[in-house]
Amino acid sequence: MRIGFTIGKFAPLHKGHEELIKKGIEENDEFYILINNTEVTDVPLETRAKWIKTLYPTAHIILGECPPDKYGMDEQSIKVQTDYLKKVFKDIPVTHFYSSEEYGKFVARDLNVVDRRVEKNIPISATKIRQDVEENKKYLEDIVYKRIVNI
Repeated sequence: MRIGFTIGKFAPLHKGHEELIKKGIEENDEFYILINNTEVTDVPLETRAKWIKTLYPTAHIILGECPPDKYGMDEQSIKVQTDYLKKVFKDIPVTHFYSSEEYGKFVARDLNVVDRRVEKNIPISATKIRQDVEENKKYLEDIVYKRIVNI
């Protein structure tokens, strides 16, 4: 049985995230999405989870309410992050980690799963969207856009 997972803040959820999530759902028997709390947005964790659950009802959602605040590609930061992931997924026999970032190889290594790197075909980031929502509206589903601009 293939059990995949991905992680992120999804602040906001955009078409690039969606491409990765779709691939994970298609290629696995089960797919988990860990949504981490963050201060980069005022959109609550539960709202970001609802976006994903609405668009991808078969995905399993895990709320990361207290993720580590140490990020980076140095070994100490990687250890902090992967120790957190080991704790979150300790009772879920994950087999594949989905990402489009370099850190995927470290997560895969430390959790002893397959590094499933998904090519970035959509040229956007959540940071760019937060900087100019209107300019990047085309990368957002309506439910996400409406919440961000409070329609």
